[in-house]
Amino acid sequence: MTSPTALDVDVVLPCLNEADALPWVLARIPHGWRALVVDNGSTDGSAELARELGALVVHEPRRGFGAACHAGLTAATADVVCFCDCDASLDPSLLLPFVREVRAGAADLVLGRRRPRGWGAWPAHARVGNLALARMLRRRTGLRLHDLGPLRAARREALLALGLTDRRSGYPLQMVVRAADAGWRITEHDVPYLPRTGASKVTGTWRGTWQAVRDMRRVLAEPTTSSAGGGVPR
Repeated sequence: MTSPTALDVDVVLPCLNEADALPWVLARIPHGWRALVVDNGSTDGSAELARELGALVVHEPRRGFGAACHAGLTAATADVVCFCDCDASLDPSLLLPFVREVRAGAADLVLGRRRPRGWGAWPAHARVGNLALARMLRRRTGLRLHDLGPLRAARREALLALGLTDRRSGYPLQMVVRAADAGWRITEHDVPYLPRTGASKVTGTWRGTWQAVRDMRRVLAEPTTSSAGGGVPR
């Protein structure tokens, strides 16, 4: 089997003031893959540092996690696109088996189920919000997933065909919901989740967490579609 390090893979890294984490994250991008750092209005020199470290920098002026992720997806050119947070909480080298699974045709979308390592890796309020979303997702789609984490891999053209519209915190969930509606095979694998570098932009507080939950509840309220704008990727 061809090694995934030799394949055409882009890794989208949404970034807002992550200069302290960037060296660690970019050093762990698998050899031969391309890092797309999507700068979402950083003021700490993140974009300049990412460029110095060899990443392709994409600028997305519209604030929002989904806006940054989608800007990276549209800028990507690789057959397989991965997503990973840029705060050093997740190791992008863990995406290697995800890409193998997509390339082998064993899954259409592979997700990382976060398993916290170390004190402060996943605050209680964030875990509670994630659990609530997983239960709502199960009722909406029947998928028995445990996490809506940001570490994931799928084929670029198929992702674009989903017609994702959320540009805030609901983007990762909308991807899963529309993929499920389109009949995709979705798998989930445990990944270590480390204490992030710096303060969270979304789940650092109860208020931020529940604002994210509100965004995601809106996604879950969308009507079910038979194809979600695109069929099962093959």
